[in-house]
Parts: sequence; structure tokens; C-alpha cells
Amino acid sequence: MALLTGLKHKAAHLLRGERAEDKALDYLSKQGLKPVCRNFRCKHGELDLIMTDQNALVFVEVRFRSSDKFGSALESVTHKKQQRIIAAAQTYLSRQQSDGPVRFDVVALSGDGGIQWVKNAF
Repeated sequence: MALLTGLKHKAAHLLRGERAEDKALDYLSKQGLKPVCRNFRCKHGELDLIMTDQNALVFVEVRFRSSDKFGSALESVTHKKQQRIIAAAQTYLSRQQSDGPVRFDVVALSGDGGIQWVKNAF
């Protein structure tokens, strides 16, 4: 058995998160949104997707739940999570030359393949 060194393996939940973001990005692109940035990180947290929808800059939170047993994907975007996303968005905006409208959307994906897009979620 060969020993593999130097290879990094991602945890299963991180791979599921990446796949969910890929699906959300594909879905929103088909709806006419244009990607700007993915996985913007700062001290306040992470912004999953940043896109434009006509003249608006859209911060998209992507949530995946394999089942609703412990709450739906939408329900997992708590007030505290919203505040972290807003703070991260303010950091992003402070580094950009953007003065147009902004909006916060949520794309919720379920284990059965369902996609729910909530514009202006908060």
C-alpha cells in the first residue's frame, strides 16, 4: 500500500458545501445573475457568493440541508447569521468602488434536489 503524503483531503461537510454552492451558482447564473466573487472571507465570516443582478450587487448565502429533521435550510439562516453576513458585506463594500444598490438573498437546497431562492431575504 503506497503512502500518500502532501495530499489534503477535505471533510465531507466541506465537500457538500462546495457542491451546494456550485448548484446555487449554476442556478442563479441561469436566472441571469453574473458572478463577481466566491467565498469572500474576512474577520466577520464568509460570503458564499457575490453576484450582480442588473445594477444590484447581491450577497448570496447558500444553505444545504439533507433533511428538515432539525429545521429547513432557510430556517438555518438565523438573526445572528444574518448579522455576520451583513458585517462581512460591509467589509467587502468598504474595499470596493461600489455605490449601487445591494441585496441579500438566500438559496436553500434540500436533500431531495429542491432549490428555493429567496430574494431580499433580509
